[in-house]
Amino acid sequence: MANESQFAHYPPLQGSARLWGTIALSLATFMNVLDSSIANVSLPAIAGDLGVSTNQGTWVITSFGVANAIALPLTGWLSQRFGQVRLFVTSVLLFVLTSWLCGLAPNMTMLIVFRALQGFVAGPMIPLSQGLLLGSYPPALAGLAMGLWAITTLVAPVLGPLLGGWITDNIYWSWIFYINIPIGLISAFMVWTIYHKRESMTHKLPIDSVGLGLLVLWVGSLQIMLDKGKELDWFHSPEVIALGLVALVGFAFFLAWELTEEHPVVDLRLFRQRNFWSGTVAISMGYGLFFGNVVLLPLWLQQFMGYPSIDAGMLLAPVGLFAIILSPIVGKNVNKIDPRYLVTFSFLVFALVLVMRSHFSTQADFNTILIPTLIQGIAMSCFFIPLSVILLSGIRPDKIPAASGLSSFVRIVAGSFGTSIATTVWQDRAAMHHAQLAESVNQGNFAATQVLSGMGSAGFTQEQALAQVNRLVDQQAYMLGANDVFYASALMFLMLIPVVWLSRPKRTNAASSDVAGGAH
Repeated sequence: MANESQFAHYPPLQGSARLWGTIALSLATFMNVLDSSIANVSLPAIAGDLGVSTNQGTWVITSFGVANAIALPLTGWLSQRFGQVRLFVTSVLLFVLTSWLCGLAPNMTMLIVFRALQGFVAGPMIPLSQGLLLGSYPPALAGLAMGLWAITTLVAPVLGPLLGGWITDNIYWSWIFYINIPIGLISAFMVWTIYHKRESMTHKLPIDSVGLGLLVLWVGSLQIMLDKGKELDWFHSPEVIALGLVALVGFAFFLAWELTEEHPVVDLRLFRQRNFWSGTVAISMGYGLFFGNVVLLPLWLQQFMGYPSIDAGMLLAPVGLFAIILSPIVGKNVNKIDPRYLVTFSFLVFALVLVMRSHFSTQADFNTILIPTLIQGIAMSCFFIPLSVILLSGIRPDKIPAASGLSSFVRIVAGSFGTSIATTVWQDRAAMHHAQLAESVNQGNFAATQVLSGMGSAGFTQEQALAQVNRLVDQQAYMLGANDVFYASALMFLMLIPVVWLSRPKRTNAASSDVAGGAH
């Protein structure tokens, strides 16, 4: 195993080469992150055209995510085996090919297969783009490079749903995949032209096929369990219990194997380093909380507040505004300020935003809902970059791709957990609030009696009046359930602050990493 990376052998790029190198790497990242969100709004059209239910259509999203998560930890091994530049360009070209196949898919089965392949080949792109970008800049400007690069990953999730919706409405859903072809070809050509003479050293390492098989087994079982859990009533279902046991046993064997294997597919020994494990725990749990609430808010707005999808999108899009403005500033100054202070500030702002949301009512107007979203952009700008610096602080240069891939993998899995836990808790709390509110609708409650008699006077039958009251109780119950999730999430962000202070980042380290958190 080499102790040096390509960056030890090549000086930073200069002038236009550095500019075009940054653009080329950002284009590939933009394409990757865009694809994780562009299909969301197109699911009804895809499902309808291919003759399946919308629930089955969600596998278009999850197949990409699972395969992407599995491929991420392989980045370190693959980059040492084949070279970082060759692997990156190959990854981009294969992404272009699988995007074309997704657009041509004749049925849902083939589309899911091609999306899984697309997610798998996309795995190395984000960690390697960060590594190559760091090698293009002098250490003093590495933070600025990551800040500029972060803009790409913050813009893509905002544009994804808007672009996907427009393409689906005005052209055809296949084009949400076809648009990757020109972007990917341009990026691959530019990256190869600029970086092919800056290839990293390669080592012929054996592939850990047992470790890879166990990784696929436990991650796949876990993701299927999370996807089908709500549909099958979680652990009341033998299928969910079986999937959970397979995931648990597979994970236990995976840990035992990887910690004793000479050339593990995932280098779990990285968790021995204080900065890496504390930074990875903070970024993963923080991202899980953030992502769970990002999914919950539009569900509540559309299902129980009557917001059309375009208005819900308009309420979520401004989250990127302050993040885009502030990320380059944070990146430029991240080596001048202790990153733990920046992360602490981020978690405090996240907690503030969630406390504000926990006071929403069914009368909340557009501006009331919009203001916390705007403020959340400030928290996002101080979240990914400083935590990336912390978790990669003290990591050997040749280990950076493996560390970045592993932390990204843990974060994506945490995002899946966060989504499932947030929506499940929301429904459970709403059911509890519904039962409590329904108890008060009886003959002894003056307000309830007045409402029902008023509806009777307006021509409603007793059944219609009770159904109308039930809808109002439903709306109130789900709002109170959402408030509970928002408030609990705020408390959990505050509890994560001490974890950040367990790290001991080196002030001189200019590290990169999972800046692309909103993407997955």
